[in-house]
Amino acid sequence: MTRAVMLDSGPLGRLTHADYSRNGEIRTWLAALLDRHATVFLPDIADYEVRRNLILENLTGSLANLDALPSLITYVPLATADLRQAAAIWAKSLRTGRTVGEPEELNADVIIAAQAIRLGTVIATDNIGHLAQFTEARPWTSIKP
Repeated sequence: MTRAVMLDSGPLGRLTHADYSRNGEIRTWLAALLDRHATVFLPDIADYEVRRNLILENLTGSLANLDALPSLITYVPLATADLRQAAAIWAKSLRTGRTVGEPEELNADVIIAAQAIRLGTVIATDNIGHLAQFTEARPWTSIKP
């Protein structure tokens, strides 16, 4: 049984989408995790990534769903230690030739990875390529409640 999961922005976007036909499967998955008393973490930076697009597209129903999540799951604020760990991960990845995006960009993936490492969680994602090179990350569909 999965005890702790951290949501990446891909699954979060699916989860908050107001169209139930597009998010029923992931809502059922989340409910099963919570029913089994798994801890589900949401990094603030993933909220930011999803929220900015929902605001841009004026998706008020989806924003309301995102705003309702703190009553169900545990938000993880950015901490100085996480940002320092993320900076080390980012630099190491570039030195070893692994790509995590453009060097001048703020890379949310390494921040999420640093938080997952600190909390000892698996990351539920659609972005295995970037995240799994730093810590345990799996497609959300493969994480069993």
